[in-house]
Amino acid sequence: MKKLRLGLIGCGGMMRNHAAGIQMLDNVDITAVCDVDEEKAKNVASVLSSPYITTDYRTMVDYVDAVLVVLPHHLHFSCGMFFARAKKHILMEKPLCNTEEECVRLIEACEENGVTLMCAYPVRYWQGVRKLKELVDSGKFGKIMQMSIWTEQLTVYDDQHWAGTGCIGGGQLFSHGCHYIDILLWFCGNPVCGSHLGTNVGTPWMLREGTSVVTMKFENGALGYHGATWGSRGTRMGCDFQIITEKGLLEFDFRKGEVLLYDSLCEHVPGQVDVQPDAYKVLWTRDGDANKETQHEVAHFIDCVINGKKPLTDGRSSLQSLRVIWKMYDAEKFGVMADLRGLGIEE
Repeated sequence: MKKLRLGLIGCGGMMRNHAAGIQMLDNVDITAVCDVDEEKAKNVASVLSSPYITTDYRTMVDYVDAVLVVLPHHLHFSCGMFFARAKKHILMEKPLCNTEEECVRLIEACEENGVTLMCAYPVRYWQGVRKLKELVDSGKFGKIMQMSIWTEQLTVYDDQHWAGTGCIGGGQLFSHGCHYIDILLWFCGNPVCGSHLGTNVGTPWMLREGTSVVTMKFENGALGYHGATWGSRGTRMGCDFQIITEKGLLEFDFRKGEVLLYDSLCEHVPGQVDVQPDAYKVLWTRDGDANKETQHEVAHFIDCVINGKKPLTDGRSSLQSLRVIWKMYDAEKFGVMADLRGLGIEE
């Protein structure tokens, strides 16, 4: 079996998650590890098979076929451009880049050099989310009326951390909510309009919003909602996906690792409330404990590189979800609804 030589760039907490997942795969070798803090690079390398260790990613070129870039957002562009020009395939942590101009230039550089560019949106590849998509696409439950995604967590940064500064490129919505805007587009299609409201009440370490509410309407009439916070001092759901369809409510409970169907047990009578909250079926159960499941997106990336396939979350589709966020940010400044036509998923 052909193995891809993969280099890891940026050895913080997220990379440790990636490294653990990558070791579950049998068609990739981690051949190089990089961080400006050599001790962090050595720490990640210590559980691997003697990869090349460096503090300068430019010295990795001869050791890799592809790289996984997990750097602060404002460094994505320069690092990505270096490897695109070196004709090395790129799995870039989200968001792709901090500005539309940077995204476009990186996408074009990769296309010109025959480089596979994929944005690391692991939620797209979570097995529970993929099961939810499979059920919706089956048509068995009718059309989507409304999709809601909620996330709650406590993510605190000190005064020196880059994520609390302008380097993040936005706020919680841009840095983390981009996962879920991508999911809403994937499930619901092309958006027509949308709005964002954000606040940093309770998250004073954030330069921009630490808590977000997004509403969207799509061409097919479906509505989308995403609520999220980095300031939750307590949690009940953690991360939850709900889809109200014509024939029931589908839910993926990430914490429990279950896909559920809620529907009525009685015939509908006009004017009668017949939704029974305890009437549900477990349609799918996760095998194993809850984790970030990053191995699935890495496996997809490797398959695309080896077999010349287009990634599901390639550069252009990733740019579209960011354009939606930027449009809503701009509209929020004026207290108006954002026109999102022309920014949805292109078939």
